[in-house]
Amino acid sequence: MAVVLRGGITGGFLHHRRDTSSVITRRISSVKAAGGGINPTVAVERATWLPGLDPPPYLNGKLAGDYGFDPLGLGEDPESLRWYVQAELVHSRFAMLGVAGILFTDLLRTTGIRNLPVWYEAGAVKFDFASTKTLIVVQFLLMGFAETKRYVDYVSPGSQAKEGSFFFGLEASLEGLEPGYPGGPLLNPLGLAKDIKNAHEWKLKEIKNGRLAMMAMLGFFVQASVTHTGPIDNLVEHLSNPWHKTIIQTLFTSAS
Repeated sequence: MAVVLRGGITGGFLHHRRDTSSVITRRISSVKAAGGGINPTVAVERATWLPGLDPPPYLNGKLAGDYGFDPLGLGEDPESLRWYVQAELVHSRFAMLGVAGILFTDLLRTTGIRNLPVWYEAGAVKFDFASTKTLIVVQFLLMGFAETKRYVDYVSPGSQAKEGSFFFGLEASLEGLEPGYPGGPLLNPLGLAKDIKNAHEWKLKEIKNGRLAMMAMLGFFVQASVTHTGPIDNLVEHLSNPWHKTIIQTLFTSAS
């Protein structure tokens, strides 16, 4: 739940309206049908997670997906807000990868294409190509290296794109667009946001999908705890009897 709270710091994930501006107000002018004159400037309020609610002053709409959601005031300190933005971005990406991986492997399992364990038991599986201790050490080394580099770039933006910052000249594949967006052909092969300063739409799409994925992961955790099955099995059971196989009936049955 802490992940969701931190993820919500820069905006409400309950709001799905399109946000195409990073300013609080937008100027709208229309040409009069008859005389061709210009109407006075009309100030339009920015979208917020709760309509009619004034967002806190430090959430001014410049951040991607900022809908003024910070009921606990966690982002009042500018440095803390900067850290929470990066934390939400990383959690979002991990959640999107996790959801995709769980659904894909669960689909292979339920259809019988591959003999795979349900996702919450996958960590206990013994692999033939390496021992559990070896896998843990390799994961610590690789993740530790990646996270250290990410933190250094957070502290000193752009430093990890300089010559010599990586081995084998790997920094040439990372353009270091800005903290959290390394870019380059390695991590942005399609070149979708080469101009990161004008990539607000791409940032907004990513953070919205990431927030949805975090909520999906929370749902997977609850499903696994209550039903002891995977998400595909839960979906098939619900579709078999949509009016009686719902989350409400499942929770009440498990509680009794």
